[in-house]
Amino acid sequence: MNKSTKKTPQFANETEERAFWESHDSADYLDWSKAQRVVLPNLKPTTKTISLRLPQHLLDSIKAAANARDVPYQSLIKVWLQEKLHTR
Repeated sequence: MNKSTKKTPQFANETEERAFWESHDSADYLDWSKAQRVVLPNLKPTTKTISLRLPQHLLDSIKAAANARDVPYQSLIKVWLQEKLHTR
C-alpha cells in the first residue's frame, strides 16, 4: 500500500490536537500498514476496589490457606479467581 500521506500538523496543545483528531481520519496522515505492535511490560493493570461480604468462617479459612502459603490473603483470592476463570 503506497498511499501518500498528508503531513501531520503541529499543535499548540493537547486540546487542539484532540479537536483535530476528532474531525480527521488518521489513515490520511499515517501509513497503518507499517504499524508495529507495542509491548508495555511495566504497565500495571488498572485495579478497582470492591467490597465482598464473606462468612467469617470462610474468611478465616482463606486467611489460614494464605498463611500456609506465606502470601497475603487478598492476593490468594485473586489467584484463585483467575485460575477459576481460566479453567472454564
